[in-house]
Amino acid sequence: MKANIHPKWFKEAKVTCACGNTFVVGATLPEINVEVCSVCHPFYTGQMKYLDAAGRVEAFKTKLSHVAKNVVSKTEKRRIKKEKKIKEEMSRPENLEVLRAKKVK
Repeated sequence: MKANIHPKWFKEAKVTCACGNTFVVGATLPEINVEVCSVCHPFYTGQMKYLDAAGRVEAFKTKLSHVAKNVVSKTEKRRIKKEKKIKEEMSRPENLEVLRAKKVK
């Protein structure tokens, strides 16, 4: 087995919830911040609680909005590649004499 590949273990890692609840667990990080814990989670409390799902969706959409602008279809990519190949072929010399003349100049 390889030596020194495992992360450091903290026996008393402090977990802080957004509701203000704190507790201690074992973890690889000394401090952990969470949004929901067993004290405030709707499953454990039996109460309906609104989580900011809309904000998450909007954040995701804004993060991906700039990616969608630069989308090129497969057919467009093929057309561009074909045009590039044709331009390269057109820029090549027609015969060996023309190539030698370019090297001499």
